[in-house]
Amino acid sequence: MIVTATLKSLFGNLIFLSTISSLFIAQVLKLLFNMLKHKSKKVEIDVIETILWRTGGMPSSHSAVVCSLATSAGIKEGFASNLFIISLIFAMIVLRDALGVRRSAGIQAKTLNSLGKQTAKKIDIEFNTVKEIQGHTPLEVIVGSFLGIVIAIIFHLVLASKYQL
Repeated sequence: MIVTATLKSLFGNLIFLSTISSLFIAQVLKLLFNMLKHKSKKVEIDVIETILWRTGGMPSSHSAVVCSLATSAGIKEGFASNLFIISLIFAMIVLRDALGVRRSAGIQAKTLNSLGKQTAKKIDIEFNTVKEIQGHTPLEVIVGSFLGIVIAIIFHLVLASKYQL
């Protein structure tokens, strides 16, 4: 009974709904953009893995989530509220990380893997690649941010008035 009430409360919360929807929509768009980018039908895409887990690419789901969260908090609780301020600072950290640290780490990993493979080939040794973490380009972050903001606004304009949430 408590679990049912908690779930009902959670799924009646516009901040939660818009944020989770932003994540899902961004990941689905990422899948579609990836399919368009690789027009060949031979490209095998693990749909579930892409929608639920894949990082990097257009649009940035990290950006969509944190911008939807901050926008929803601002609309629902007020733009001077503590919740909005915390959400905004959190969004700024995530956006900076997506553009800077993660992107730089990914570029460095690609370079390291390239050098390692070349060296391994020349001196005939085994080389284990490092994971290439995908960060985001500025355009991917901007599109993800805009997507999150728009989704939050739509949720609050449409659902709040229709369902009195």
